Amino acid sequence: MDIDDLRTFVEVADAGGVSPAARRLGVSKSIVSRRLSRLEAELGVQLLARSTRGAALTEAGAIFRDH
Repeated sequence: MDIDDLRTFVEVADAGGVSPAARRLGVSKSIVSRRLSRLEAELGVQLLARSTRGAALTEAGAIFRDH
């Protein structure tokens, strides 16, 4: 599990979306999306429900975030 992937997940959860998290992290949206996809694939669960209005934690994402 990559530490950058974990940090990115926490930032997206805190910021409420990929775009604001990318700005905070100083990386592109595609990098944030790639990191999230990699983390979700590794864990085998969807952590965020993405929409055009942002991203919300799924139940699994909330549990993982608290952990």
